[in-house]
Order: sequence, then C-alpha cells, then structure tokens
Amino acid sequence: MAENNENHVYSAINKVMRDIGIEGIAKDNKVEFGATKFKFRGIDDIYNALSPIIAKNDLVIVSRCIERECVERTTGKGIVFYVTVKMEFDLISSIDGSKHTAVMYGEAMDSGDKATNKAMSAAYKYMAMQVFCIPTEGDNDADATVHEVKQENEKRGFDINKHKARIISHLKEGKNHDAIIALMKKNGISLSAKDIVDIKKIEVEQ
Repeated sequence: MAENNENHVYSAINKVMRDIGIEGIAKDNKVEFGATKFKFRGIDDIYNALSPIIAKNDLVIVSRCIERECVERTTGKGIVFYVTVKMEFDLISSIDGSKHTAVMYGEAMDSGDKATNKAMSAAYKYMAMQVFCIPTEGDNDADATVHEVKQENEKRGFDINKHKARIISHLKEGKNHDAIIALMKKNGISLSAKDIVDIKKIEVEQ
C-alpha cells in the first residue's frame, strides 16, 4: 500500500538504504600484493546488488550527462582520451512521481571509445555509494588525509619510475589502476593526484 506522503521518494530512498545495509554488497574481487591481501567492490557489484532493491522499493533512477570534457593526450602508443563528466541522477518515486536529484562527477581514461562510458559508470557508482550510504573499507575522507599525504609525499620522495616495473607486472596479471592504487595505499604509500594520473597513464600505455 502506498504511503500518504507527497514526498514518497525519500521514503523509498530510506528503504533502499535499510535493505542494502541488511543484505550488504559482497567483496568478490580479490587483490594480492606480497603479504597484503584484501577484497573490494567493483561497479558491477554495485549494479547487481542495487538493481533488485531499487525496483522492490518503487524507486527509479534516470541519469543524464550535463557536462562533458575530453582531453587528448599523446603517449608512446598513441592518443589517450581523458574524459570528465558531470552527471545528474533523478531518483524518482514510481508511487507519486516525487523526485530528488543527485549530482556527481566521473573521470576516466581510455585509448579507445570507452572513456565516456567508464566516466559515467564511475559517477553512478559514487552517487549510489553516497546517496544510499553503502559502506566501504579504507579512508575516503579527503579532508582527513590531504595534508598528511602532502607531507608524506615530500618525506618519501615518491618516484613513479621506481615503481613502474611493478605496476606493469600487476597490469599483466589483470589488475586495473584502481586495484593497484589500493594496493599501494594498503602498503603505506601515499599518492598525490599527479601520482594517480601517472599510474593511469602507465595502464593506458600497456
């Protein structure tokens, strides 16, 4: 039975939050780096877990891209497309049509025609994680780490070239840049925004 509520969308969002909190999202992806082993959730895990819960709670999500920026960068193997998108996601109640709009940015890099698709998927993933309060492991609070990362980078004198061979090895094992970045952070290596871009460039060049 539908609630007598002009803003049913917020009731639906609350129910999705409740259900995802009970059922959770399994960490089926595994990463191994020396003695360090852990699991993580990918974009497909988010889609697969949320889809039936969203439908069950009379919620519809409609997305649209309102801004897109594409920058071409040249590497040793050709041109790389670095795409940033600004997405709006309408969370709509199928009961009364009330809606809430969430805005999220997504970034991705690809040497072919998939950069925009990847950026849109990233925006959806992080919108869902924040709107529905999906728990993750690790420290995702930029305000809590930005100053520490800067001091750590200055202290350790991080050099991407010293890590390049190991990064390439992990890429050949099938790991993507997200998994490699997570591994390095697990091993106490703080990465600046430039370091992360350099790791993505190495991935594209392989």
